[in-house]
Amino acid sequence: MTRRGTATPDPATPLWWATIALRVVTLLFGVGAVFVHRADFDRPWLAWTVVGVMVVWTVVTSLAYARENWRRHWLVIIDVVLTSALMMTSPWVLSDAQYAIDDPLVTTVWAAVPPLAAGARFGASGGVLAGLFVAAATGIARTQFDLDVARDAVLLAASGLLVGMAATIARRSAAALEQALRTEAATAERERLARSIHDSVLQVLARVRKRGGEVGGEAAELAKMAGEQEIALRALVTTEPIVPSISGTTDLRAALQLLATPSVNVSAPAGEVALPAHTTSELLALTREALTNVEKHAPGASAWVLLEDLGSEVVVSIRDDGPGIEPGRLERAAAQGHLGVVESIRGRVRDLGGTATLDTAPGGGTEWEVKVPTKARGKR
Repeated sequence: MTRRGTATPDPATPLWWATIALRVVTLLFGVGAVFVHRADFDRPWLAWTVVGVMVVWTVVTSLAYARENWRRHWLVIIDVVLTSALMMTSPWVLSDAQYAIDDPLVTTVWAAVPPLAAGARFGASGGVLAGLFVAAATGIARTQFDLDVARDAVLLAASGLLVGMAATIARRSAAALEQALRTEAATAERERLARSIHDSVLQVLARVRKRGGEVGGEAAELAKMAGEQEIALRALVTTEPIVPSISGTTDLRAALQLLATPSVNVSAPAGEVALPAHTTSELLALTREALTNVEKHAPGASAWVLLEDLGSEVVVSIRDDGPGIEPGRLERAAAQGHLGVVESIRGRVRDLGGTATLDTAPGGGTEWEVKVPTKARGKR
């Protein structure tokens, strides 16, 4: 996410700093353990070589994890693999006597840090996979898979899981807060514009509508147009901004309310009708098509748009009091290859997994009833 060209800080940064601190602490413990057991190793030089790599890698990862733009996916993967590889040098370092008494591996607890970094970078699933990978390396390094290795696997996977969940929750919470702040700012700006428009443009349009109706003639036509623009502007400044939420949904109710004019009445639930953004866009487009068809084929007719939220599905009804469609007209148009708005509407609804029913008769107006499942996401 960006804001005014600047990258938004990663909300999981405290987890990265905790990972760095833990790595330093476990490194000191590992160096101390190697120093204590130095006389027991088969190859002390190899043990100190591993410690040297551990020190260098701790410095590299600490510097990288401290900078957000350096926390690359590939670096975390290398961290997991390199740590496991260092741990698997233990059979060449530890003596048989040390294996017999279950002395710690050459990397000791230092190897427990990469699953935490994987959780912070990839989330819960990444942390668990990294924990299991390191646990498998532990079994190979110990040359057996016993209860102790199983216990390590549980602890490593659980630590990766917890850090991953914490990182995911932190990022989602930050995104929700940012979305709320953007919405609040947009709402404040909309309210400011509404006051300004009410004090100027809307008052002028209202006066033109009133005086034009009184004068009559061509002025009456201007009055009608002014009235339409007045209603459209009022709907625009009184409707919540139509922006996708964090989950990718938009408010169909707010979108449809913008279609209100003197000849189009929109009725909708009082609360938000949240649908996937693509679904909202398609339903809004087909409603516009239906209303455009009314204006084209039934000039002067009134239209009504009704939105119902039934939980598992939403129903959009578009009805007019025009002359209706004469029997056989749609069939003749289809036979001539003119699919027109009817098939356009049905095609959109079909892609959304819903149904569209047309009810019309000569002199009885036309009504579309569109039903779409609320879980529909459409075809992109």
